[in-house]
Formats: sequence, C-alpha cells, structure tokens
Amino acid sequence: MAKSPRAEPFQLGDVSVAPGTRERVQLDVGTYLTSESLRLAVHVLHGRRPGPVTLVTAAIHGDETNGTEIVRRLLRERRLKRLAGTLLAIPIVNRPGFVTRSRYMPDRRDLNRLFPGSPTGSLGSRLAKVLIDEVVKRADVVIDLHTGAVNRPNLPQLRISPGRSAELELARVFAPPVILAGEPREGTFRHACRALGKTCLLYEAGEALRLDTPAIRFGVQGVLSVLRQLQMLRGKSPIRRLPLVCSRSFWERAPAGGIFTPLVSLGRAVEAGTQLGFVADPHGTGDTPVLASRPGLLIGRTNDAAADEGDGLFHLASLEGIDQAESRIARTAENLPSAHDDEDDHPVPYDSLNDTI
Repeated sequence: MAKSPRAEPFQLGDVSVAPGTRERVQLDVGTYLTSESLRLAVHVLHGRRPGPVTLVTAAIHGDETNGTEIVRRLLRERRLKRLAGTLLAIPIVNRPGFVTRSRYMPDRRDLNRLFPGSPTGSLGSRLAKVLIDEVVKRADVVIDLHTGAVNRPNLPQLRISPGRSAELELARVFAPPVILAGEPREGTFRHACRALGKTCLLYEAGEALRLDTPAIRFGVQGVLSVLRQLQMLRGKSPIRRLPLVCSRSFWERAPAGGIFTPLVSLGRAVEAGTQLGFVADPHGTGDTPVLASRPGLLIGRTNDAAADEGDGLFHLASLEGIDQAESRIARTAENLPSAHDDEDDHPVPYDSLNDTI
C-alpha cells in the first residue's frame, strides 16, 4: 500500500516549519516612538500531509475582540493535530490598537484603509505591506474576522465579492445567517486580497470590546467547516443552515437628535413603515419614531442611547421574501452552533442575537 505523500517544510520569514509541527513566527514591521519593535505574530500550523494554505486574521481593528477570541479557540482545537496543508492564524494584526483598546493605529489612521501598504509609508502602511507580501501571498484562502463598532452589534454575516463562485461556495459552507455580496472598498484588506486573486471571506459579528456568544460560535464552527470543505480536516461539512444571500443593504438614520431607544432585535425582518425605535427629546416635549423606509432584515444597529440627527441607527439588508427570511433567521438562532463544556474554556453569557445576557 502506497504511503500518503508527506508535506515539505513551510517557510515563513526566516523560520522553516517542519511537517506536523507548529511555530509562532514574528515578522518585523518597524519601531514605536519608544524604540520598541513592532512585530506581526503569525501562528503556523503545518500539517504532515500537503494541502491548501488558509489564513485567518483578526483585530485589523484593534478593538474587535471577538475575532481574537475566535482565533484563540481555533488554536486550541485538537482536530488541528490531523491537519493537511497549512493554517496561518493571526489573532492580533493591529497590536498597537489592541493594547490601547482602539480601532486605529497610534497615528489615528484606520489600518483597514492602508492596504496593500508601502515599505516607506506610515507604521500602519508598513504593517499592511508585511501582512500582504509575507503572509497573504503565501495563502490560497483568507478569512478575515471583524465586528461592529463600539455599541454597534452586527448579526453574524459574511461579506464576499459578487460573481465569485468559490467565495459563495465557501460562504455557504461557513453557514452564517446572512451573506452580503458587494464590492470591497479600495484600500481595505479584502480589496487587496481580491487584487491578488485570493478567495476571501470577511466575517462580521458582534460589537467592539465585547465578547458575544453567537459571534464566537458561528465564527469557530464556520472556520472549521471551511477547513473541512478544503479537505484540510477530515470529514464533510454539510450545510445545516441555508444562509440568506443579499446584494444590497441600507441604513435608517435618526430623524432628530435626542435619547434613542431601539425596539427591534437583530435578525428581525420588517416591512416598510415598521417602527424600529424612537428618539425622545431630553426636555420631555415628545418622541420621534424611527420607521423602516422599505422592507429589510436587521443585520446591525446601534445600542448607543444618545443620537444626533442623521446618525446611523439601523443597518438592514434588502431582500425578497421577507417573511420567509425572518423564519429562517429564527431557525438559525435556535440552531446556534454548540460548544461542548469540555471545549468551552471561556463561556460567554452575552447574546446579541436574542438581546439576552
């Protein structure tokens, strides 16, 4: 009986990772004002058998902690001992922002607007360049993990580029409640990955600086399902939930300034004219309702109690068959990916999908 082929060592930076081993590789980026070095830490899990290279990134925005928790749990997965191919995992891309609990780099720039980067640009631009040239170019598939902003939870969802069948196939295997197909913005990590011809999934779930049960569990199970679909892990990835695929989304904004109260939970489908919430005059003279201008599915909202006129309050996906959409989201919530007690070393009580804690 012929033996299975054995993988060759995987080279990243100046480190050679032997088949069947894992290493944490530090890639030099530059120095802070304190003369301390900024390095990009990449976990390389290199299987004994050859296969694809999948990259999972988190915390390009330094306050998006859910993604870091997803990668942390992924790195603890015992199933990865039987990995084929190579998994590259970066739990914290924007280390300066992560340390200061900030979305941005120290110079207040958004790292996710600096790709593909420059070796002679700002510190963020140099970090983007290292990530693209030394890591992304080695990968076949990229999964980038994000959350909403502070006090702005997102329903678990994937963003993909339209017309890319490979991305749509993997997105369906990931099986979030919703898939949004739209063109990536220039300067973003997803745009740079697409320019290199990489299959890229952008995962959005939960909110900044707060761990969230659905966001984490959909993320971990989704990444593992993609690895199985790529035959990097043994077993098949049956699609247990059929995600909704949408091509457009829109925001409902505050019609006036005041104290904001939301009335609709994430994952709810609404018709045109549905009251989503209201803004109250803090001087007690009256309330202004926030109404849905057209049918949609609520995929994001603000929980901030204060609103100025024009602030984005509710993010809705446009789609047909709105009644069916809500029932499918409800079934998705009922079938939240489970985490066995012996695997969940960090139980999270908060659930933005059901507005519970």
